[in-house]
Order: sequence, then C-alpha cells, then structure tokens
Amino acid sequence: MDVMKDKNTGSGGDRSPQSSSFVAIAAALIPSAITAAIFLVAFLSLRWRYRNIYAPRTYFRTINRKDRTPSSSHAIVSWYHDFRVLDDKFVLRHSSLEAYLFLRFLRMVVLICVVGCCLTWPILFAVNATGGGGATQLDRISLSNVADRKRLYAHAIVAWVFFGFIVLLITRERLFVIGLRQAYQTIPLNASRLSSRVVLYLSAPPEALKEENLPRFFGENAVRSWVVSDFSHVEKIVSKRNSKVDQLEGLELQLLKNANKGKENGTANGQLKDHRPTHRTRYLGGDEVDSISRTRKELEDILADLDRVRQADGSGPNRHTGAIFVEFKDQRSAHQAFQLVQHPSPLTLQPRYVGVQPREVNWQNLNLDPSLRITYSYLAAALAVAIIIFWSIPVGIIGTISNINYLTDKIKFLRFINNLPDPILGLLTGLVPPLLLSTVVSYVPYFLKYVANLSGQPTTFETSKWAQQWYFVFQVVQVFLITTFSSGAAAVATKVANQPTSVPTLLAKNLPKASNFYLTYFIIQGLGTASKQILNYSDLFSFLFFYRVMSKTPRQKFNIYTQMKGISWFNVYPKFTNLAVIAIAYSCVAPLVLGFAGTGVFLLYLSYRYNLLYVVQVKTETRGESYSRSLQHLMTGVYLAELCLIGLFGAKKAPGPSALTTALLVATALHHFTVNKYLGPLENYVPIDAFSDEDEERPLLRGDEDVDGPHRTQVERSRIHRLGSGKVPAILLDPLATFLEPRIFASQEALRPWLQDPEGESEETITYTDEQIENAYLNPAITSKTPKIWLPRDRKGLSKTEVEANEKEGLPSTDEGAELDSSNSIRWNYEDFNTVPIFKEATRY
Repeated sequence: MDVMKDKNTGSGGDRSPQSSSFVAIAAALIPSAITAAIFLVAFLSLRWRYRNIYAPRTYFRTINRKDRTPSSSHAIVSWYHDFRVLDDKFVLRHSSLEAYLFLRFLRMVVLICVVGCCLTWPILFAVNATGGGGATQLDRISLSNVADRKRLYAHAIVAWVFFGFIVLLITRERLFVIGLRQAYQTIPLNASRLSSRVVLYLSAPPEALKEENLPRFFGENAVRSWVVSDFSHVEKIVSKRNSKVDQLEGLELQLLKNANKGKENGTANGQLKDHRPTHRTRYLGGDEVDSISRTRKELEDILADLDRVRQADGSGPNRHTGAIFVEFKDQRSAHQAFQLVQHPSPLTLQPRYVGVQPREVNWQNLNLDPSLRITYSYLAAALAVAIIIFWSIPVGIIGTISNINYLTDKIKFLRFINNLPDPILGLLTGLVPPLLLSTVVSYVPYFLKYVANLSGQPTTFETSKWAQQWYFVFQVVQVFLITTFSSGAAAVATKVANQPTSVPTLLAKNLPKASNFYLTYFIIQGLGTASKQILNYSDLFSFLFFYRVMSKTPRQKFNIYTQMKGISWFNVYPKFTNLAVIAIAYSCVAPLVLGFAGTGVFLLYLSYRYNLLYVVQVKTETRGESYSRSLQHLMTGVYLAELCLIGLFGAKKAPGPSALTTALLVATALHHFTVNKYLGPLENYVPIDAFSDEDEERPLLRGDEDVDGPHRTQVERSRIHRLGSGKVPAILLDPLATFLEPRIFASQEALRPWLQDPEGESEETITYTDEQIENAYLNPAITSKTPKIWLPRDRKGLSKTEVEANEKEGLPSTDEGAELDSSNSIRWNYEDFNTVPIFKEATRY
C-alpha cells in the first residue's frame, strides 16, 4: 500500500507529481484567447469613433500629407483592405528607417522559428517521443525524455544545420542593413538635411569655440558653428513664462464662461466687471485684486526679465561649456571630419557625433567636464548591474511559482496546494507567473533610460543605445536565465535532496521542463500583448480623462488631442530579441517552444505593423543602429543553445554528440569574430565613398567579376543566377540568390529603389531660411517665442475685448479657431489644423 501510494500520489497529497504541462498551457491559452477576442471587438467598435487614438496618421496635420497612411474607408471592417495591401516598405518611405527595420526584425524572428519547426519537429519530436525516458504530456517530446545516448546524434546534427542557418541569416542581415543605411542617408531628401552635415564635438578647447579658428581645428570645409552655452537659468524662466501663459488663458476662459451664461447685455463695463475672476493677496494687505490684470502684469515682468537675461548672456562668453556644433559644406565632409581624430589630446574634441538633430540633444548633459562624464558613465553601469541583481529576487520567486507543484513535495506547509482543483492549479502555475513576470519587468527599461540620462549621454540617440544594451542584458539574465534555473531547480529539488550524487543526471533530465513556462509566456506575449497593443486602452482612457476632465483651455485640448503615441526602441528591441533568444536556446532541447514563439511573435508583428502604419509617430531615430545591435544580440541565443546542448550531452555521458556540438561552438565563435572584424567598421561609420557623386553601383564586398562591368544588373553579376538559370525555378532562385549573395543584392545602389516612391518624393530636397539655420542648434530657451494667448470666441464678443487688452500690453493674442457654444463647451476644428492659430509644422533638420 505504501509503495502504491508513493507511486501514484506522491508525498504531497492526492495528485501525481507528473507533468502538468497540458493543464498549465490550457489555463494560459483560454483566458488569453478570450481576453484577446474581447479586446479585438472593442477595437473594431472604437476605431472610427476615436480616430485620433487609432488612426491619427491618416489625417493629422502633424504628419506631412505625402507621409499620411491612405485610408479608403473608415468602416468597421473594410479598412482592413488597406492594412493588408500596404507593404512594409510604406513605413520605410513615409515613417522612418527604424520603424521598417523593427518590422523586418519581427519577420526575421518568425522566419527563424518557422525554419526551426521545419527542421526540428519532423526529426526531434520522433526521436524524443520514443526516447524511453518515461516522461509524460509535453515533456515527452523534449530532450529530457531521451535515455538512449545514440539518439542524441540527431540533436547535434540538427543543431549544426539550424544554428548554421541562423548565423548566416544574421550575417546576411548585417550586410543588408549596412547597404540600406548608406542608401537611406544619401538620398536627396536626407542628404539635404542640415543635420546630415553637422558634427557635435564635446570638450572643445576655448580656442576652438572662436569662429575665426574653425578652419584650424575642423578643416577648410567647416563653414559655421554653434557654441553651446549653459542656459539652465534661462530654461527656468522660459518654463515659468509658459506656465504663466497657461494660467492667464485659464483665467480668461473663466471670465468668458461666466459672462457667456450671465446677463444678455454682458458687454457693459460694469456688468463685465462682475464676471471677472478675483483673488486676495497678502502682499497687498489682503486686498481683493483682479486675477487677470495681476497675472498679465506678472507675465509682462517675466518677459522683461527673459529679454534682459538673453541679451546679457548673448554678449558674454563666460558661460561657454566646451561643446560645439560644426556645420560642414556637405555630407561627405561632415563624415570625413567625424572619422578623423582632430586633436592630440585624448579628452579633447571627444566624443563626437554626426547627424545629430536639434530635437535629439540633451542640452543639460553637454556641459559636463570630461572626467565627470567618465565617472558618471561608470556609476551608471554599476547601477545597471545592481538593478539586474536586485530584480533576481522577485523573478526567481516567479520562476519557482511556475513549478510549485514540484516544490510542494519538499515544503510541507505548501502541500495544501496539491488539493486545489486542477483548473485553479493550472491558473496558478500557467497564467499567473508569466503575467507577474511581464508586470515586474515592464518598469525596468524606463528606469534604465533615466539612469542613461544621469550618466551624461549627450543625445537621445546615445541614451536609447545605452538603455537598449543594458535592458537586453537584464532580459537575458532575468527573464531567461534566472527564470529557467529557478523553475528547473524547483522541479528537481526533492530528488536532489534525496540523491545528491545524481545531480548532473537529474538536471539533464528535468531542466528542459522549464521550457513549459515559456510556452505559456509566449501565449501571454502573443495573444495578450498583441491585443493590448491594438486596443491601446491605456492611451484611450488617458485621452478621455485629460481631454474631457483635466483640459480646460483650447490650447490644453489641442495639445491633448494631437499628442501622438511614440515608440521606445530601447524597450521593444531587447524584449523581442530575448523572445528570439529563448526560442533559439530551447530549439533543440524542447522544439515545441519554436512553434509557440513563432505564433506569438507573428501576432506581435501584426499589432506593431498596424500601430506603425496608423498610430505611431517615431520621435527617436537610431538610424538603423538598434537593428544592427539586436542582430548582434541574437548571437547570444546561438551561444546559449550550444552551451546548453554541450552541458546536457555531457550530463548524459554522450561524448560523440558533445564533441560535435563543441566543434560547432568553436566554428560559430570563429565566424562571429571574422564577421565582426570586417563588418564592425561599416556598422560604426559610413564609408566616405558612399557619398561619391559617381553614378555607379558599389556593392559592399566588390568581387573581381564586377571590375569589368560595374553597370551590369544584380542578376547579371549573380553566380547563383548563372548556375541555376534553366535548372531551378525563378520563384526559388531569386530568394536563394538574394540570401547567399548579399554583397550584390544588399549593396547601396541595389537598395536605393526601395526608398523611391512612384511620385518621386525621395528626390525632393529640403531648404532652410537664414533664420532657421541661425537658430537650428541654439538652446530652445534662447530662441523660443512667447506663446500666442489663445482664447475661444464667445457669442457676446467679450473675447475680442480681452484680445485687444492683451495686445495693448504687448501680449500676442487671438480668438480665432475656437469658440464657446451655448453650453460653455469649447468647439474647434480638429479635422483641419490650419484653423488652429498655435499650430505650426515642425522644421525637419
């Protein structure tokens, strides 16, 4: 009886300690699918009503007309035709390079998963299922069920093929993005931008800040400079000015609303006075004063103080910080200067950045002393490491919860969990852990961005790069490694305690069970996150609250209504790169993960594709560097997968498969080192030859056969096409040649047509006025103008009286573009921003 009890029920209660993978997956899949369906129905019903949330790119004036997404219909379902017909290249041509590359990255992850399924499922499922290990449910088709060591050769051979494909794909994509970045930067629309020929230098010596010394320090091609000064005190005054304008508009609106609902002849001076807002001030002995007049006088004093400070700072060089923007005569000269070392001192004119746009500058970080900047960078790195270590506590607990039914065998007070109904236990181990994990890690990237700003990063570009790097480390360590080992360790805790000498064998048998956690994690990410992205209920609720409750004045309502959603590359890239790393690492251990990962990432691709086409306005560009960095990060998955297989083969005492995988690891490292050596410089710098005016094609890796015929087409130069013509169908030959010959099909000239619209907008150029160039790289606190006071027009004409009073005091005002209706609600034309007096199109630098 005792033997039967131990065999069937285990020590923790009346439930067998066998795998509960089916129950856990069902517990995650069913509520996630129901929630996703509800979110999708809600999205379809709300899309037309709240176009500013779900389709602003189709009509917002903040988007150039040529860049707006076509919308043939706004019906509940028929818009899907536009979404399906539009190509991802539309995002490249009309939104940003980074947006297109992110969609391409998600497609590449799906491709890896699909190819992995085609390779591993037919072979490894059969090998694992008949491996004789005695595992049950989904654990039966993982490597943990293989007892016969000879069968592990199948895993080693599949690893060679699959990981080899991934490494070649990553190499090909790195070549592709190099060519695309070069083509993108050299089309006339981008080459004519002011930022394309400007270099930012930090820690410039005092002599280099003088206009007459530009040729001496920066070469004969330097034509203009903007010296950075410390205007933090001016920024405070400007902020105070803007707050006071907002306060005055609120008081004026209060007056107009009071009068709008009062007496019929409310324009008489005596009656108008009754409606004016007042307040008491102790500075005048507690007398009651007119709030509008008082605020107007305070604003006049602030403006006078601002003019005085600006003039004083403009005449004195003592606030210069050593940072300088230098404009060169053309794009080629700027990149040439960027790639040259300009000064013998290692801390002078270093670091430097090319292509920085004014809106990307972190002005408060330009005035740091070099030693202080270096110190901050090390402190920020130490803080990032501390964050990663600190977060291991809650993440480890979450990983343990995912296999708590195993842990109950050892910890007595938890054994009551075994008596819970199967659906409840399934929710506890299947749905709750990935939900908790997603919540716990959601705050980390924004904290890392804050740390990046504290580290002294001079631009949002560099801030994003720093945060992406460290957030990926966090994702791999916490979401993958800590969760995997805590989950696997919990599963084998009881047996390890009873048989300490069998640790390697038990780990090899049971560690792959941690993959069941990631099956539910991919379900949550695919169904839950994708549907949440589409519905975007957080932005909808935020808009409804702030627009209808918090915003009062026309300016406030306009700003809330036109606030478009952005996207943080430092957040999304590491998150989805880590999903790919998990899928690759488990591909030969538990191949089922690939199917769940591919499905989940494909759903995420659809949701992000919709958002990038219809919703998102890209506010931070990394000019393809985020994509290149993520390709490098993908190699982490390959290395982890190979190391994991080596460890498992060693634990199972299989020397043959272990030797094969060790050779694969060495080959991978050698290939990676070689590729980095030759492609690294091209990823960090744009070759000067790329800016040549010569009208010829320049493949990235020019071959001998190109010397005699530089004007031949890519197909004519392709060896694959020459060898396979007439033997292999074109439908297979073209993608094969594109994949295997990136030196031809990923060249700058080959990718230029990708950027060309049928209407030829990419051939347009940008021109600037003298004032725009003069003010381009000055601190906005110096150049910003006093906001025009915007009042709504009322039925009695009182707004005109207030506009005249403001203008008389030197405060620009208007009552155009908005009005108060009979119910005192503000009406304005949100379909056409031309009628909004405070709207102006942003200058593209």
